[in-house]
Amino acid sequence: MFSVLRNRNFAILLFADACLLAGAYFLAWFLRFDGQIPPRELGLFGSTVIWIVPVKLLSFFFFGLYKGMWRYTGIHDLKALTKACLAGSGIIVAVIFLTVRFEGFPRSIFPLDCFLSFFSAGAIRVGIRIYFHRQKKGSDRSVRITEGTQTPKRILIVGAGNAGEKILRELEDDPGLCYRPVGFVDDDWSKQGRALHRAPILGKVESAPELVKAYDVEEIFIAMPSATGEQMRRIVDVCKACGVKYRTLPGLGQLMDGRVSVKALRDVNYEDLLGRPPVQLSEEEIQRYVEGKRVLVTGAGGSIGSELCRQLVRFGPTRLIMVDASEPNLYAIQMEMEHEIRNQPYAAILGKVNMEGIMDGVMKRYAPQVVFHAAAYKHVPLLEENPWEAVFHNINGSRMVMEKAVQYGVERLVNVSTDKAVRPTNVMGASKRVAELVMQQLTGPRTSMMSVRFGNVVGSSGSVIPLFCRQIAAGGPVTVTHPEMTRYFMTIPEACQLILQAGTLGKGGEIFVLKMGTPVKILDMAMDLIRLFGKTPGQDIKIAFTGTRPGEKLYEELITEGEDVIATAHEKIMVLKGRNGNPPEETHAMERLTVRLGELTERAVTGDGPGIKRVLREIVPEYTSQDCRCVL
Repeated sequence: MFSVLRNRNFAILLFADACLLAGAYFLAWFLRFDGQIPPRELGLFGSTVIWIVPVKLLSFFFFGLYKGMWRYTGIHDLKALTKACLAGSGIIVAVIFLTVRFEGFPRSIFPLDCFLSFFSAGAIRVGIRIYFHRQKKGSDRSVRITEGTQTPKRILIVGAGNAGEKILRELEDDPGLCYRPVGFVDDDWSKQGRALHRAPILGKVESAPELVKAYDVEEIFIAMPSATGEQMRRIVDVCKACGVKYRTLPGLGQLMDGRVSVKALRDVNYEDLLGRPPVQLSEEEIQRYVEGKRVLVTGAGGSIGSELCRQLVRFGPTRLIMVDASEPNLYAIQMEMEHEIRNQPYAAILGKVNMEGIMDGVMKRYAPQVVFHAAAYKHVPLLEENPWEAVFHNINGSRMVMEKAVQYGVERLVNVSTDKAVRPTNVMGASKRVAELVMQQLTGPRTSMMSVRFGNVVGSSGSVIPLFCRQIAAGGPVTVTHPEMTRYFMTIPEACQLILQAGTLGKGGEIFVLKMGTPVKILDMAMDLIRLFGKTPGQDIKIAFTGTRPGEKLYEELITEGEDVIATAHEKIMVLKGRNGNPPEETHAMERLTVRLGELTERAVTGDGPGIKRVLREIVPEYTSQDCRCVL
């Protein structure tokens, strides 16, 4: 308060407000009597203005109108001004009513005075903002001239919604960005012919090529973060026809803090064409089981594990414990925590989850309360040729993490599984199904465990998209295994958000299935990527079919025979109900499972690939192994 009183600008604005409020009060009398105020009423004005103006000023002070920086006056300031004017007028009316019962005071004076007070006080504040805004634009223009920079680029914005409005406002507030919007295009017919902050809505999206030529547009901004994949494909096709550079805002799932900015604009990628709708999280429930807890993430350097770490820190764990067997991956997420996500207590442990000494050490020293188990080998053909590694890491590693969670009293464990565990035709899928069975047997009253199944993740380390991009950059051909090969896809942020959400739903032993949407043909994906690179599929870049690889099947499934799914409290998460999704009493007895796991380990130690597959078939009857020569 005292710093405000000592501010010279405060004294100036206070004096200006006093004059304006007195003038507004006089003008209310003047208008009421059509410019001829009778002497008696003029005397009433003079006897009341000396206390009415201070009442209004005190009301302004109470609602914080002298705390803000007036050059940044906005909607919140005008809301506060409205409240202050109404409160001040309310006090004045109450005092006059209680003292003289309005005798000699026309009642219309008070609403007129309230409106004129708001108008005059608001005008001076808006005027200050306009003054400083013009000064800033002038100084930025002078800097550009002095530094010899080019004139601002002329841009066209696709989407006259909230995101487009925020982009336009940022460009107007910061001329140093060197962009000049010529207008918008939007398919909403009700917006046609209108304007947004004086920027006209010039037509629909299809009219963009003509508008680019007519207005000499140099770049297009796509401000539609909630666009579906189909909408984004259509917009990208139109932008390509324009022959100018185009960029887009990330999807809402990637704009974690909800802030839209020019700096967030980036090139269009395949995730935009996939068009997954943003996930609606029950953040309060996630916060309830993460906030203030020590959280362990295995496989923390991988694509899923690292994104889990990024999202977990938003919910305030007391410590994040990151375990990974890859030195480069662990170092990358460690540096991200150190330099980008500051003030987050963390521990980075380099080691394998199937090593008992390491897991004992982690549990004893850090005592995690929540565990997300994402460590696993996931590459289907490699594990088909090296099945012992699936046993060591996917099965024994998962068992080790789960047993230690029970031994050391972890409250909750979420196991990251895969759709390839459904009617598996490969070692990777069978090994993940065994991990689900172990999870169901070990879950108990002290440690509740659950698994989450989902399909392929765009941009993950095992994703086909980076390979396609390298092949396109090299001039082709793009190699697709089979023209009918179909997969479910979701983005990394979406998968991780749903993993966090599933952790709020489990009581123990559940297998959750994420709704993956519509399956996508790998051939269609390859053709979309080729077009994104500005090439024509089959002409500029050839597509070659190489045949299915060991362990692959044409279509992936999320549930299998004997399973059924029921809805949960979250629209995108289902839970299995049936033979393979039931609690432990209807699955393999732990004693029998332990014997089989011992046999698996014996076969793995000796490099006996056929023996490993035979034991996997005994544990997972629905597993159909394929003939494949192992590397040993």
